[in-house]
Amino acid sequence: MITTVIFDMDDTLYDEVDYCKSGFRAVGIFLAGKYDVDADAAFDALWSEFCSGNHDRTFNGALDRLTIPYETEDIKKLVNLYRTHKPEISLPAESREVLDLLASKYSLALLTDGFLPAQELKVAALGIEKYFQHIVYTEKLGRQFWKPNPRGFEIILEKLQTKPETTVYIADNAKKDFIGPNRLKMHTIQLKRSKKVHLLPPDNETAAPDETIDSIRKIPGILEKLAN
Repeated sequence: MITTVIFDMDDTLYDEVDYCKSGFRAVGIFLAGKYDVDADAAFDALWSEFCSGNHDRTFNGALDRLTIPYETEDIKKLVNLYRTHKPEISLPAESREVLDLLASKYSLALLTDGFLPAQELKVAALGIEKYFQHIVYTEKLGRQFWKPNPRGFEIILEKLQTKPETTVYIADNAKKDFIGPNRLKMHTIQLKRSKKVHLLPPDNETAAPDETIDSIRKIPGILEKLAN
């Protein structure tokens, strides 16, 4: 029997790459207002760096491409702008359909890592708060409680008064997402969206999901199978 479904957000309920593009557009507009550079050219530099795999020093690389001199404080300002911008993202129709269906049958919760207020702004932009009986932003607990730490999951189990064996966790990142819920003996499902950002496989069996799917529309059927 399944009573509870916990969702990850980024690259699970929507394509995280859309958020990245939204943030880079906001930074591009800022750079255009401050320097002698076109906003589209600034976005292209940021996007090229990101697509090349430079996810840790995207802003540094883009400013180098644009020949804009910078100090450490300049990069911090751009990072803060990226994390605090109002994201232009929307919930895909298939995700909305599945959440509408599941909300009538199960207790739903959301657990998401990431910096605040970025994660809260994403939830607001996607319009998904209404679906969940409880939301855990692990950043509010402290960065040591980001996944793979199981504490966020334990809080949801306590809050919703449910058990691990009747709970399913659905996420995308096999490097860290499933270690905690696997340890607690939850059912785990990896959703591989076609545009997913995190591509690396699990390090070992303790990080591997029970099942892997390529469409969120397959979730109701899997939950029915687990129930039987």
